[in-house]
Amino acid sequence: MRVVSGSCKGRPLKAVPGNSTRPTTDKVKEALFNMIGPYFDGGLGLDLFAGSGGLGLEALSRGLDKVIFIDREPKAIQTIFENLSACRFEEKAEVYRNDADRAIKPLIKREIAFDYVFLDPPYKKQQLVHLMEKMDKLGLVKLDGLIVCEHSFDIELPQAVGRFSQMKHEKYGMIAVTIYSCGSEQ
Repeated sequence: MRVVSGSCKGRPLKAVPGNSTRPTTDKVKEALFNMIGPYFDGGLGLDLFAGSGGLGLEALSRGLDKVIFIDREPKAIQTIFENLSACRFEEKAEVYRNDADRAIKPLIKREIAFDYVFLDPPYKKQQLVHLMEKMDKLGLVKLDGLIVCEHSFDIELPQAVGRFSQMKHEKYGMIAVTIYSCGSEQ
C-alpha cells in the first residue's frame, strides 16, 4: 500500500494491524482519483471510515488543502497519525476517533461543508444511503462537491439521494466505486 501520485508519490503507507479494516488497493485508488481529479487545486475533504487514511492521504498528495479523518477504531487512528507523519501532512489534517454517524454532528456545529467526501464503510454494515441522506439534509457537501463510495460489487446504490446524483459507477473485481455529485435543491 502506497501513495499512488502527487507530492508523496510512491511513499509507503502502513496498514491497520489485524483484520478489522480492508485497505483500498492501489489499482482502485488510482482509478477512483482518475475519475474525480486526478489532481486538485485546493479544497476540503472528509475521509469517513478512514482506516489507514489511504484515501485522504492520496487526496492531500494530489492537492487538497485539508482532510478530516474519522474512524472509530483506536488502531486505525494510530495508523492514520503514523501515515500523516510519514507524508508530513500533520498540519493539513484533523483526526477524530468517533462513530461515523455521531461524527457528523460536531462538523455541523462548525458549519463545515466539504468538496470531497470519501465513504468506505465495512461492506457488511452498509450505511451509505443513510449517511448521504443525513449529509444532504445537514448541508455537509458543497454545491458541485463529490461523494465517493467504495462498496461491495453486489451493492446497487440508487441513482439519486436527495441532492446527490450518481455520475459514475465502476466495478473492479469484488469492489465497486460509485461517485455522486451534489447539485442544487430538487
